[in-house]
Amino acid sequence: MDDFTIARAIHIFSVLMWIGGVAFVTLVVIPSIRANHPSAERLSAFDRIEGRFAPQARIWVLLAGTSGLWMVHRGAMWDRFADFHYWWMHAMVGLWMIFMTILFLAEPLVIHRRMKASPDPAGDFARLDWGHRLLFLLATITVLGAAGGSRGLF
Repeated sequence: MDDFTIARAIHIFSVLMWIGGVAFVTLVVIPSIRANHPSAERLSAFDRIEGRFAPQARIWVLLAGTSGLWMVHRGAMWDRFADFHYWWMHAMVGLWMIFMTILFLAEPLVIHRRMKASPDPAGDFARLDWGHRLLFLLATITVLGAAGGSRGLF
């Protein structure tokens, strides 16, 4: 087994865990919190639950980015970024950059502080819900695009 195959396996598993986690939070955790907690308590409930997943998400996002970079380098695929037929590669990098920014900058520096001292917990929970839905939609488009694109669909 060569290093490219290992990188691909790491990449696929990392994306599975990362985007699977986003799906679970968006489609199960947030609706469950909405159904089982008064609006004023939802944000703190989310913070407690999500706090267990965030460290794992950071690992998966780092592994996905590192393995993806290795595959682009090792496979000499840099020229694909100049060809729109490989739009899904741009989408992967863009989605990765969004999550890196959220997980490593926005959450620890801004979002968690805001959750703990929110002047509008119901409004912040609604924005959090909307943000997760948007991220899940972008992730879905990216994953479907990458799965199809890597097999010549586009």
